[in-house]
Amino acid sequence: MAIVSIEIPGEVMHAAHMTPDELKQELAIHLFQEEKLSFGKARELAGLTVWEFQNLLGSRNILLHYGVEEYEDDLKTLKEIGRIP
Repeated sequence: MAIVSIEIPGEVMHAAHMTPDELKQELAIHLFQEEKLSFGKARELAGLTVWEFQNLLGSRNILLHYGVEEYEDDLKTLKEIGRIP
């Protein structure tokens, strides 16, 4: 798995009153809402468990959209990380 780094000036982080982890969560939420990431990939970006990410979305009144494509993405991810054969 390749890791891509994004440089964000410290002043921007300070102005936003956010930690890097909070920023990753906000990005994950936004990309999920825009249907650019599946639930599984957004959760992975956010660095949260399934339940934590579901709770975060619920606290924002964001509905889950989980179709066949998301299921297949999650299934592929589970295979990649060795959770299923």
